[in-house]
Amino acid sequence: MRLYSALATAVAMASAAPFNGVRPAMAYPVHANANAASDQLSTVSTTVRKRRLPPHTLVGYWHNFANPSGPTFPLREISSDWDVIVVAFGSSVGGGTVKFDLDPAAGTEAQFISDISTLQGRNKTVVLSLGGQDGTVSLNDAAETARFVDSVAELLAKYGFDGIDLDVETGISQGLPIVNNLISAVKQIKQRVGDSFYLSMAPEHPYVQGGAVSYGSIWGAYLPIIDGLRDELTQIHVQYYNNGGFVYTDGRMLQEGTVDCLVGGSLMLINGFETNYGKGWRFRGLRPDQVSFGVPSGPQAAGRGFASADTLQNAVTCIAQGVGCDTIRPTSPHPTFRGIMTWSINWDRFDQFEFSRNARAALDGLPQVVQVGSSSAVKETTATTAQVRSVPAATLPTAPKNCGRCDNCYYSPTNACFSGWTKAQCRSVSVFTWCG
Repeated sequence: MRLYSALATAVAMASAAPFNGVRPAMAYPVHANANAASDQLSTVSTTVRKRRLPPHTLVGYWHNFANPSGPTFPLREISSDWDVIVVAFGSSVGGGTVKFDLDPAAGTEAQFISDISTLQGRNKTVVLSLGGQDGTVSLNDAAETARFVDSVAELLAKYGFDGIDLDVETGISQGLPIVNNLISAVKQIKQRVGDSFYLSMAPEHPYVQGGAVSYGSIWGAYLPIIDGLRDELTQIHVQYYNNGGFVYTDGRMLQEGTVDCLVGGSLMLINGFETNYGKGWRFRGLRPDQVSFGVPSGPQAAGRGFASADTLQNAVTCIAQGVGCDTIRPTSPHPTFRGIMTWSINWDRFDQFEFSRNARAALDGLPQVVQVGSSSAVKETTATTAQVRSVPAATLPTAPKNCGRCDNCYYSPTNACFSGWTKAQCRSVSVFTWCG
């Protein structure tokens, strides 16, 4: 995680400058320079058992390393309050290959695999987060992209992870072809795993909500990735901490650690918003069950952005029920709002589980949601249902007929042209246009 400070609207519209006053609590830059994707399919078979997510999930990162919260510990010792355990982190050995090195304090490899299976038997979801403070992933060409896909699929099969969490930040910027390979690679991995594949994202808010005021550099850089993987996305939990605040759609600055910040950021993802102060493309809203918010588990877990128990309670009831709001409230409740993410399970244990107890209570107090099939659903009001379903199917700007100067695979939001792609590769990603 890199730290950026959005101090005012004018500053938010300008080029980003690092905020150096806080030590990162959840740092995981993944360097990815992507300019091609592979159409090669591996013979590796990946089988992930299908489990239902609870209607409202508590997501926590378990760090596979020691830090000031203490040494790590076996997965089987994790509190039962957590629904999704995100193992941090997978890293790179170069050439696109991703690896995972288990900390000895977590037990032997066999014990770790057994612990994952035990948690899954309790209807917990366990996923591998890709990145890390020192982690890099290289996707420079088709061969490296293929190795990335193969190695991630092999890790899922070996350990039994339910899916992956994308914490790719460093290297994501407007105009770079990284978007293309990330979208393509994840789609290939899901193709091997099947519909049970779990995908989450945890970008910092400048990469998402930051795009509302300035769409360039890192500002809003995650939006094309979210949009390109919206059909595969299980949930996104933006980090609303360590960055000071962001500008809401009405021009107000929302400060981290407040009800308005957590509600406003979540509603921007659900409702969608115009980028670049209304001069850019429109990001289409996600389903409410795809949206959670991310906060630190305690004052020592991050430099800023800690949310009190009352703040958590009021934020989730505001989004789901329209109750407990501050100055920002949904036009109609979103009972299927997914939940809360935190960094970290380890810090929560250090703090005697105060955060997880409060967050669990807040989520369990939400209205009952009826699960239908493999997904969560609820009988929301007719107005709410209509509001969600009335989002246009395609609001991204379409490529001009001549695709600019591109004569291959074109991605309009970043005006990127991916030479060397086949028609099949290009058309395998819905947000790309074949111009060959």
